[in-house]
Amino acid sequence: MSASRPELLRWQFDLTWSLFEFHLAELKPEDFLWEPSALCWTVRQDETGAWIPDFADTEPDPIPVPTIAWLTWHIGWWWSVALDHANQRTPREREEVTWPGDGQAAIEWLRGLREEWLSVLERLTDAELDAPSAYPWDKEAELTFAHTVAWVNAELMKNVSEIGQLRLVRQSAA
Repeated sequence: MSASRPELLRWQFDLTWSLFEFHLAELKPEDFLWEPSALCWTVRQDETGAWIPDFADTEPDPIPVPTIAWLTWHIGWWWSVALDHANQRTPREREEVTWPGDGQAAIEWLRGLREEWLSVLERLTDAELDAPSAYPWDKEAELTFAHTVAWVNAELMKNVSEIGQLRLVRQSAA
């Protein structure tokens, strides 16, 4: 049995998402803003009430440990921008993407992004996968939209693993 490239990428995405649902089902509201380390990146409310992520344009050394809230924002940010590219919309700037304000709202946000991404995956053809794509790389990279889809799968898998590990560490410490 062989799978087309769109089918294989969809299978890989579904596999990753099933792991994410496993962790999402177990998250408690207090898990999201739990700071696992003194050196930590999280989301913080600004004077307007918006939840803004800690961020640096150059990765600090040492690298801060992210909270689950920060990781859910991070997924929402890069995935929103990937969807903008996939749907030929003007890509959002990082500062335009804020955290929804609580864990359940973040989960619903990510599930909504999943639904939008599934629409992209469902319509993919080999020709669309072969189209040039500069996201998330620079325009000089000469990569395709297939690379972007594979990157989304890999980045989601990495972030899901980080969330799962934080959830397990917090749960074991309780």
